[in-house]
Amino acid sequence: MRTWFITGISGGLGQSLAQAALAQGDRVVGTSRSAEAAARFSALDPEQALGLAVDLRDEAAIAAAVAQAEKWSGGIDVLVNNAGYGMTGAIEETSAQAVEALFAINLFAPLALLRAALPAMRARHAGHVIFITSVSGLAPWAGTGIYGASKFALECIGRTLAQEVAPLGLRVTNVAPGGLRTAFAGAGLADAGETIPDYAATAHQARAILTAKAGDEPNDPDKAAQAILKVVSMAQPPRVLLLGADALHYAADELSTLAADFARAREITLSVGIDGESQ
Repeated sequence: MRTWFITGISGGLGQSLAQAALAQGDRVVGTSRSAEAAARFSALDPEQALGLAVDLRDEAAIAAAVAQAEKWSGGIDVLVNNAGYGMTGAIEETSAQAVEALFAINLFAPLALLRAALPAMRARHAGHVIFITSVSGLAPWAGTGIYGASKFALECIGRTLAQEVAPLGLRVTNVAPGGLRTAFAGAGLADAGETIPDYAATAHQARAILTAKAGDEPNDPDKAAQAILKVVSMAQPPRVLLLGADALHYAADELSTLAADFARAREITLSVGIDGESQ
């Protein structure tokens, strides 16, 4: 039996994953911004589920929640940094305040959770950290630059952390879903705010694309949750897990584009070496 600590369990993938973990007999500590949602989660199984209302912008509150989870469960085995939200709009249109607000949840909160949870995991020489990133953190597209930047950063942190903690017995997996049939593209999808007409044909298309597909995304969050359960049970889990045919398509296409760019500029790339020294 494992103990999971999952942020953002009031809906979407976080809810699906929390319920799937409970269904297989694991303990789950789940966080939500809403005290009511946290209470409803605890009521699912008072012995195995603990819902906590946590403001993820508050590092002290995060540390207190992790300490409570450790005491309640005897130790966190799987830390899932799931909470986050999306944003559309051109980079130029996005205010500093909007960027800071998004990064506070999508990036700074996971970092605060790491600082709170890793000491006990390191002491036990066991644990698995899951970052829910996005295919947009691997394959950028116009109109999602700020959201994608938060996920790009999380991708780097997850893959770097994997190298740092592997000798200590800890594992790290970045989970990059494609479109999941959740409320991501619904009313909660933030907007940059300002509208610059010059971006109508590029950045402004992102919101139209996402909202047009809202409720008709190609991937099932319950199946995504089962995929994560399988990865956590693997002896050698992947460092990056794509979820969905769309995620695989966009990530592979981006890698091909980068490879072509590298090849096209190869002579320029190699032209900067010191003369007479092997490259």
